[in-house]
Amino acid sequence: MTRASAVLAGAAVLLLAALPATAAPAARAPAPAARITAAAAGSTPAAPAAGTALGACGPGRLCLWPKPDFKGRPWTYELATTDLDSCVALPAGASAQSLAVRTGRPVTAYQSAECAEAGEFETYPGRGTWVPHTPYEVRAFKLWER
Repeated sequence: MTRASAVLAGAAVLLLAALPATAAPAARAPAPAARITAAAAGSTPAAPAAGTALGACGPGRLCLWPKPDFKGRPWTYELATTDLDSCVALPAGASAQSLAVRTGRPVTAYQSAECAEAGEFETYPGRGTWVPHTPYEVRAFKLWER
């Protein structure tokens, strides 16, 4: 193995380690806490790739942008005015492609506007999770009690 290929292999391992852990669809449990790994829950806030600026999202808020890389006018939700454990749909016909979770609570983002688990969904830990490119268009979310 050449020095260059060893460096590339090491970089690939670091990149894979930085990706959030996800469960296979058949292994997804209905409780959100089961979908958040201990490593993800205790990790430092996720940061976007170099060159991507964070979108403005204040503490205690969930912000969802219509375009990747925190572009467009975001929808902003606060804990004080959002029901916990309830499905909250984005405005009719709207979807988000990037998000920031600054609530301190886990948030599940759904492809379905009804929070149906038949479509794609992912739970993100709170306290500073920044997702510049969601793996699907987000149409609804749930803020969890913990």
